[in-house]
Amino acid sequence: MGHLGVLLFLLGGLGALADICEIPQVDSKLVERLGQRLLPWMDWLSLEHLNPSIYVGLRLSSLQAGAREAFYLHILKLSYQHSLLGLTFNDDNSDYQDKPSMGQLALYLLALRANCELVEGRKGDRLVSQLKRFLEDEKKAIGHNNKGQPHTSYYQYGLGILALCVHQKRLHDSVVGKLLYAVEHEQHLHQGHLSVDTVAMAGLAFTCLEHSNLNPNRKHQITRAIENIREKILKAQTPEGYFGNVYSTPLALQLLMKSSMPGVELGTACLKARAALLASVQDGAFQNALMISQLLPVLNGKSYVDLISPDCEAPRVMLKPVVETPSSTQEVISVVLNVPSVSPPYINSISVPAGSSLEDVLKKAQKLRGFMYGTQNTLSGPFLTSVMGKEAGEREFWQLLRAPDTPLLQGIAEYTPKDGETIELRLATW
Repeated sequence: MGHLGVLLFLLGGLGALADICEIPQVDSKLVERLGQRLLPWMDWLSLEHLNPSIYVGLRLSSLQAGAREAFYLHILKLSYQHSLLGLTFNDDNSDYQDKPSMGQLALYLLALRANCELVEGRKGDRLVSQLKRFLEDEKKAIGHNNKGQPHTSYYQYGLGILALCVHQKRLHDSVVGKLLYAVEHEQHLHQGHLSVDTVAMAGLAFTCLEHSNLNPNRKHQITRAIENIREKILKAQTPEGYFGNVYSTPLALQLLMKSSMPGVELGTACLKARAALLASVQDGAFQNALMISQLLPVLNGKSYVDLISPDCEAPRVMLKPVVETPSSTQEVISVVLNVPSVSPPYINSISVPAGSSLEDVLKKAQKLRGFMYGTQNTLSGPFLTSVMGKEAGEREFWQLLRAPDTPLLQGIAEYTPKDGETIELRLATW
């Protein structure tokens, strides 16, 4: 056999041993329509509605919003630096609640890096110190024996580590060790089922640490954790092709993209996930700004790990706003709202225009009296915190279900009930 034959034989053998996750190019018009859904969100400029993930998603995509995008980053800087640097950590809960959360601060640091900025100087050091303080507090909540839980979530914990890593900020091995332990003992990451987006975020954080070699003493543990997470995600693929569900799939693909795994049909799994995502996009499943901003990088072959060395000169297509013409006809539908978790239970049929969101149904029910609810603004949209005066307690949440027992994957602002549906609001634990 000649030298060329030997080379081809060896390459063929390597190809048989390892499989690679690659996402082929997607129709540009479909991507553009997806990006256009972010533009209205960029008009919400109050601190409670600002979403750094929108900026990160655009900068890692093939799309741009021009001057609007630059202005959005300017407002992000003004609002976040004022709220974060204008206050100091203390025991006053009202001050603490006025600050962006650990996840919001982490995403803000990702947004700065997406603009090719490294946090430095006095202001930058204070932002880094605050995020490190958040992580230290979460580490203490988990405890030295790893029996506790973070105040927020392991998702935000991983996001915080990732944000500091892309800015080349070193964390103590003990902070990284808590996330490593949680991945190795996965019961700490979920209740009854694997949280794919949580382990994917942990995997992205570990991949950044591995590439940057910021925690060399944990190198072998980090490498094993990444391999472990990839295997968990692949095992979580549904018959439809999603990793976990439609909304956890983009983060999973961010981790799996350009990965190489021996003896695994990785490429096939990724192509199946891509096909499922594109079908969901065409069906209008992606309306939430946070979910869209996680998907756009995938469709451009990018992930949050690319923020280690972002390419701020890459050409991007300018987005143009879509002018929608309202329909002249308006059908009215009926939605049954059921709350069995209160005494006495609430059940009522609410009439709303077709195309109304679940939030519109709740507003109409409250307007009719006899129904009350409360929400909290998050980066994923309004989060239901109380129903009929009943507040969700520690480790509790108000679960949204389509009767009889189908959990909704979308929030109240995105889910659109159909005529005759019964929506149940159930107090659940996690």
